[in-house]
Amino acid sequence: MTDADPMAAAGEHAVRTHGLTKRFGRQVAVDRLDLAVPRGSVYGFLGPNGSGKTTTIRLLLTLVRPTSGRHELLGRPMPLAADRVLPRVGSLVEGPAFHPYLSGRDNLLRLDAAGRVADPATARCRVDAALDRVGLLAVARKRYRAYSLGMRQRLALAATQLQPRDMLVLDEPTNGLDPQGTREVRALVSGLAAEGVTVLLSTHLLSEVEQLCTHVGVMHRGTLVAQGPLADVTSATAVRVVVRTDQPVPAAATLSRLGLTQVTGGADEVSGLLGDVAPERVVAELVGDGVPVRGFAVTAPGLEETFVGLTGEGFDVSG
Repeated sequence: MTDADPMAAAGEHAVRTHGLTKRFGRQVAVDRLDLAVPRGSVYGFLGPNGSGKTTTIRLLLTLVRPTSGRHELLGRPMPLAADRVLPRVGSLVEGPAFHPYLSGRDNLLRLDAAGRVADPATARCRVDAALDRVGLLAVARKRYRAYSLGMRQRLALAATQLQPRDMLVLDEPTNGLDPQGTREVRALVSGLAAEGVTVLLSTHLLSEVEQLCTHVGVMHRGTLVAQGPLADVTSATAVRVVVRTDQPVPAAATLSRLGLTQVTGGADEVSGLLGDVAPERVVAELVGDGVPVRGFAVTAPGLEETFVGLTGEGFDVSG
């Protein structure tokens, strides 16, 4: 495949996979994955524990080979273009293996020296800039073994910043961080995205996704069950109406007659999935049926409801 090939040319996607599949014996970890991460996006990669997210990331970075399928990173076919592409991709996957007896700065200097594109003349300047960006410059001379879990996570993030990157792949980047550290990482990701860096963010924190991500992909049992702009994915889940009334039984009957589904009621309210029925018609029919309406609300699903609806699982995942 040559540079003239449109698949190898820079395009609208930073990541594109085509039927990407990984089997471990009889177990299918990733099943015919068609991932599309737009350039310049912050893509939230979600899924229950064991859904195949980390395996997918390792496939993208050529840390494991696929059973079948193919993919491109930054518009280049992988693994054919790995030597050209991977230096432009910073990654945090389970953290690099730092030396416990070296300081944070010396660990990064050693890591930088192993890079094929690193300039030794600018190493110390770049290392200190990376440490400053993650708030570790003041403890740069402290040995790694004395770092807290949060400090170690920050150092791993600093390692992704030693060179200019077109893309970052971050697997649980705020793991072990206190609230302040989490805010700082969010600010870092937002700043990089504002500079045009594409970020693939695997996380179990819904607040992270809702605050940071422009796009989202949801994995379940090795399959991509939804992906797209965050607003589109959440809006695809059914909208519910809630009617406050002191006559819940006739109100429920009206909702059911209109074709609303999953109609449930309590002492002073009734709700149901709206479907294709206009909210204005629901109110008009309730009034026409003589049902007193004390309150009426249309509730759009949040990301948590969307996730549960797509996977049938709660969001207590880390994998």
